[in-house]
Amino acid sequence: MAFDGIITQAMTRELSDALLLGKIDNVYQPESDELVFHIHTRSGNRRLYATTDSACACVRLIDEGLVNPPQPQAFCMLLRKHLRGGRITEICQKDAERIIEFSLETLNELGFTVSRKLIFEIMGKHSNIVLVDMSSGKIIDSIKRVSIDVNRARQLLPGKLYQYPPAQDKIPYKEATREDLQNAGSTGKAVLACIGGLSPAVARHLAAQEDREKVLRSVMEEIEAGGFVPRVYLDAEGTPREYHIMPLTEFEDTCEVRTFDTLSHALTFFFENKQSSNRARQKSHDLVRAVSAALDKHYLKDQRLKEDLLTAENSEPLRLYGELLTANMHLLRPGMKEIEVTNYYDGSQVKIPLDPRYSPNKNAQNYFKRYGKAKTAIHEKKIQLEENRGSIEYLESVLTYLNNTGSIREIEALREELEETGFLRRRKQKGPRKNKRFKPDPRVYTTSDGFQVLVGRNNKENDALTLQMAAKTDYWLHTKDIPGSHVIVRTEGGEITETAIYEAASIAAFFSKARSSGNVPVDYVRVRYVKKPNGAKPGMVIFTHNRTVFVDPKDPEASVSRP
Repeated sequence: MAFDGIITQAMTRELSDALLLGKIDNVYQPESDELVFHIHTRSGNRRLYATTDSACACVRLIDEGLVNPPQPQAFCMLLRKHLRGGRITEICQKDAERIIEFSLETLNELGFTVSRKLIFEIMGKHSNIVLVDMSSGKIIDSIKRVSIDVNRARQLLPGKLYQYPPAQDKIPYKEATREDLQNAGSTGKAVLACIGGLSPAVARHLAAQEDREKVLRSVMEEIEAGGFVPRVYLDAEGTPREYHIMPLTEFEDTCEVRTFDTLSHALTFFFENKQSSNRARQKSHDLVRAVSAALDKHYLKDQRLKEDLLTAENSEPLRLYGELLTANMHLLRPGMKEIEVTNYYDGSQVKIPLDPRYSPNKNAQNYFKRYGKAKTAIHEKKIQLEENRGSIEYLESVLTYLNNTGSIREIEALREELEETGFLRRRKQKGPRKNKRFKPDPRVYTTSDGFQVLVGRNNKENDALTLQMAAKTDYWLHTKDIPGSHVIVRTEGGEITETAIYEAASIAAFFSKARSSGNVPVDYVRVRYVKKPNGAKPGMVIFTHNRTVFVDPKDPEASVSRP
């Protein structure tokens, strides 16, 4: 899993073809180690993504934008100041290193043309992005500042002269001759120690070849001609193991090979599906932990409320004690700790505890008072139990969405929802908070017989989907007593088919907590019978006239078509 020199060369060629002479419209920094550049080119607008995360450091083109923070970070603002409106004049690789350089021409504050160089160093945990003034060679700033305390040999700080990383004592793969390659050794480790710019997998592949120069030269010729074929190797479970633009011997026979049109698409697929570098899972971890902690508190509260309710419901003896003490007041004496009297309801003998500190009349009044409090508590505890149960159902649904999603955008939407409902503290934001208008964007599928199926991505979207977007004649589906998404089948005023019900129910089961189960119960009913109680939390509804089907969850990408 290495972004080696060969991959860097191929990516440089791909970026040159796509971005050369393009103009930088804007710069965004979704995370502290990520940058997204919006670039206007002759063939349209493109997005360049770069990250210095040690687990997935790379530079590539992406199709979809990422979720940006409310306020841009300092390095993002600096890049906007120096690069916005700048034109890309050259994209090149530094020798055979994992370094891609963007040369740009832009205007300074006085309107004069100045040259800048944006350098992407893709080196695992040492990855960095550095902006350099080409006239002076000095660093303007870097996404990760490196002080003398961190690296005594090479500092990356504003105002210092930019120096390339120290060269390794190896022969660059671009300059290696036939003799260099053949004499590099018979093992991958030996080739790796002798030839620079290769990943361990490529070194092992070359070590097994008879004509190493021919293999290496053919790859570089393919890059120059733009005819390389990016590939990702998947294991038996479908998890990406490795990627490259050349066939790797050790993976060809043991893994599934998936090819892509562009290297950017291959890298996007690899990193989004590689669990160890899945940014969405990393981002959702804190939310999952916060929601789980809130759930534990509400589970404990539910248990204590039930215990209090049980105690309150067993308070009838308190009323009886008060009545019997009042009826037998003449037998009571100050300082008594208990008294045995006859229960005039059934003639049995009853022992009543007394507090010697109080008078007989005060003891009787205390029992009546405790009985009155218990009766009030029954009503209040039931209300609290109902509210707490609503919170538990809501948090369980949010946890289900977090566990089922792999989208950073959906995770951020869930974070905002938790902040709005008060379960999560709002993040600090400079300046006035902007109230963004909520725009539902449900998943859309089509059943095999032509019915459109809409699926909510979170509880706010569930409300919008069910209460605003759906017609009264459409059908609403949801897993029975199991957290999950609201699913709407649009009927256009007609009758739904049995096929559509079962396919939509399978989708509802897939987007629920029961995704990994079988024979999942799913309720379905016309939307007109679905109501939202006053004060209910997002996504919480009640319904009547429902029927239930039992289905197995199915991935809608495989079971139905996407419009």
